[in-house]
Amino acid sequence: MNPQYKTVNEKDSTVKHKNIGQGGRNNYNPYIQTTTPTSASDKRSKDKILEVLNRCGKKMEQVTRKAESFADGLKDHLKFSPSLSDAARARLAQGTKILVEGGPYRVFQREFGLLSSEKLLDSFVCYISTTSGPVTGVLYISNKRIAFCSDYAIRSPSTGVPAYYKVMMELEKIRSINSSSNVLKPSERYVHVVTQDGFEFWFMGFVSYMDAFNCLNKARFNYHAS
Repeated sequence: MNPQYKTVNEKDSTVKHKNIGQGGRNNYNPYIQTTTPTSASDKRSKDKILEVLNRCGKKMEQVTRKAESFADGLKDHLKFSPSLSDAARARLAQGTKILVEGGPYRVFQREFGLLSSEKLLDSFVCYISTTSGPVTGVLYISNKRIAFCSDYAIRSPSTGVPAYYKVMMELEKIRSINSSSNVLKPSERYVHVVTQDGFEFWFMGFVSYMDAFNCLNKARFNYHAS
């Protein structure tokens, strides 16, 4: 999917959908991080995930596909994937990873660390728009930050090295969080995040769009009210 098309926000003003990395100067984006899956802990986690997947077998796959076929939120999520089976496997792998590691909080802590007095509020399956197309992963929302981590290691076009795609923003550095939709396909809804220094991020394909949007705005409101 080419993310560069027009969307309309809640105020009915038309905006351009910008690729990640185009904000700021010299295309350098301080909010994007990458980590290579080379550590022993990554290998152990992968081995555990594969072990659980092998035990579950085809029954779990069938249940997952059936749920994705009938749930409206999952339909919205799957439409951003070039392959239904790939999207189903990504969700199955992510769910197993969270199960193996002890829940979203543990995954968030491992991937991004924890700030003083930080609490994870919720996490949401979604895609993030990049210059290479949508990337599937999980958006984490805490009382101090929002963060995204891809489900899979992605091969860099410039270096050819696979790495997990991450985005991390402190709530104090976020200027606005808006709801947007595709002009041609209003059912395709996005969350548009703009930082104080002008970087833009587009999240899409949420299984629970309104829950995610409301959680983001509530977290930002409570942070500034505290």
